[in-house]
Amino acid sequence: MLRLFSVILIFLLITGFVFCQEITHPPETESGMPPYPKPAAPTNISVKDNPSDGGGKILITWELSPDDGAGKNNVVGYEILRALEGDTVFTPVGLVSVGVNRYIDTGTDDHVTYIYKVVATDGITGSASDISLPVHSYQQWINFNLGFLFIIGALICGAVIYFIYQAKGGRKLFIRKIAGLEAIDDAVGRATEMGRPVLFIPGIRDMDDVQTIAGITILGRVARTIAEYDIKINMPVSRSIVMTTARETIKEAYASAGRIDEYSDDFVYYLTDEQFGYVAAVDGIMVRDRPATCFYMGSFFAESLIFAETGNSIGAIQIAGTAMPAQLPFFFVACDYTLIGEELFAASAYLSGEPKQLGSLKGQDVGKFIAMAAICIGVFVATMYSLTGVGFFEVIHDLMIRMFTFN
Repeated sequence: MLRLFSVILIFLLITGFVFCQEITHPPETESGMPPYPKPAAPTNISVKDNPSDGGGKILITWELSPDDGAGKNNVVGYEILRALEGDTVFTPVGLVSVGVNRYIDTGTDDHVTYIYKVVATDGITGSASDISLPVHSYQQWINFNLGFLFIIGALICGAVIYFIYQAKGGRKLFIRKIAGLEAIDDAVGRATEMGRPVLFIPGIRDMDDVQTIAGITILGRVARTIAEYDIKINMPVSRSIVMTTARETIKEAYASAGRIDEYSDDFVYYLTDEQFGYVAAVDGIMVRDRPATCFYMGSFFAESLIFAETGNSIGAIQIAGTAMPAQLPFFFVACDYTLIGEELFAASAYLSGEPKQLGSLKGQDVGKFIAMAAICIGVFVATMYSLTGVGFFEVIHDLMIRMFTFN
């Protein structure tokens, strides 16, 4: 009985081994390859230069293989092959997953002609499409994908032109009051009453920084008030070009106030380019001269807190303005008035009332409104689409993405 059981067990083991071999090693064809069914080839391959770009890209499209999601359902992807026109050797340039019928070849040279074919593959073997027509890439003059941004830019430019003409026509454009600029006359008047100078610091960067330019613009208004009140302005700088520009600005302000004889180049003087050497020198001036009013208008870094604390300790009225976010908290705490970011840049239009500047400022407000509206609408639509999956929100969501995609 035991011997019979052993014979049956051996027979079953041998049978199972042979069966497994047949599964893992199916019979080979005459070519020596197992008879795997190839997926059907993709059809209607089409190639063209990728539209609205800077060149170097070719768009390849095709109809999916009949075995992609249907038929034998054995397609796992598509391999894109490329060759030079007239060449028979194709090299792979890309691979896309199942269900995808387009590919952008980003590695082409402009005005070099290529041919393509697409292979539907099951991971082991595949079937190639017909060879495409010859194609080459080239640069386009206009990127039509940015049409929405062109429309938005045109709206903003139109708003600027409209408000400029409105201002020239005598219409009074509303500009929100900026407390720091409104306080200039009072701050200079206090210095006059106390018989002390006014200190003006234009930041520590050169004239290639827009914050320095904005500070010099405000300097012109401050200098004219100082000239009218007949007091002294003290302006140490850390850049030689800033010194020259500030001197010309103050000189012009004194001339417009009818006090050109009172002007002196000594009002503006150079100290040093070194950051903390400049800070130490200015702090010494503040402690010795004890100015009644201090203006800090421009680009500042770590020295902002040192200036503001020293000015506060001597009891000066302090008006600061900068677009450096990390320095604004120090000015908030230690200064009487602070111009925040764009308030510094809007000061020129605010103080001068010149129609072109006012119109530009109002036109920029239209651009900001468009940006804020787009953000709010985009957040709402994206949230509703993720929560509900409603097709309407999907359409608006996709439209918003296309409108603000830079490619």
